[in-house]
Amino acid sequence: MKALQFLGEHQPEVSELPVPDIAADEVLIASRSVGICHSDIELLEGRYIIPFTYPIIPGHEWAGEVAATGANVTEFAVGDRVVGECVIGEDHFGFSISGAAAEFFVARPEWLHRIPQNIDYSSGALIETFTVGYYALMRVGNVNASDTVAVLGAGPVGLVTTAAAHALGATVVTVEPSEARRHAALALGADHAVGPEEAEELLGSLTEGRGPSVVMEASGNPKVMSNAIRIAAHGARLGFIGIDVGNEASAPLGLIQSKGLTITGTIGSPGVWPEAIRFLERTGIDLSPLVTERFAADDALDALEASRDGSRNLKVHVELDATL
Repeated sequence: MKALQFLGEHQPEVSELPVPDIAADEVLIASRSVGICHSDIELLEGRYIIPFTYPIIPGHEWAGEVAATGANVTEFAVGDRVVGECVIGEDHFGFSISGAAAEFFVARPEWLHRIPQNIDYSSGALIETFTVGYYALMRVGNVNASDTVAVLGAGPVGLVTTAAAHALGATVVTVEPSEARRHAALALGADHAVGPEEAEELLGSLTEGRGPSVVMEASGNPKVMSNAIRIAAHGARLGFIGIDVGNEASAPLGLIQSKGLTITGTIGSPGVWPEAIRFLERTGIDLSPLVTERFAADDALDALEASRDGSRNLKVHVELDATL
């Protein structure tokens, strides 16, 4: 089978590997669509938040089809369309254990969830990303039509957060310097998508000067993280999703108390996959505008390079169609 492997730092390769065997309690998955995430690039560059070793097959954003089941597996059958969670105890699928960027890979049934019929494989591979934004909104709590939600940053996580907040009924303002990403935010349900220099005036006019009742910080930029506190309304709820490690910016911390702010920080999406998938199914959210370029398995190295070009691409997918 073909597989994208990271052999070492800055050493990606499309390799020919044997189709893996499965144990009695395991499932063999045929990959159908695999997204490339910024964290995959960090893995290739030798950086990740938990220990890992090379060689490793990346791929934690995926959708696939059950190709075979072990003798003890009763929850899934050949032909089932599935996605899977990526935090496996202390391991991270696609990072510390090999992932889905291969024509076939091994999973366990407790990681897996069926894809609803109204979601295709390409959108199914965005479910992992969606769950991150959905989880952050659920942690913020009770987002509804009474809220004005400011989403700061329109990368993939900011965009799925935009889509979920819109589906919850809120007025959504996505703040993003890139015009192309602002257009994507509008396609995913933002009521307004503006550059940072316009945001404060617009948010003030929409809320009669109060400011947004919910601020979702999805950029990971320390200056933007600091500004989230400043623009929030009195009594606002803030959710920090954007990841930054090691950088600093001054922040008006006294506003946390004087405004009575509630602040949550989230990473990943533990415990919410079934409900997030039901949410997608019932709301009919169309995540397809996120996928801006697609590549075949043979061209996975080109897909990696394309994913680095944030001015051109939001989400790059590798699409596969192998059968046993």
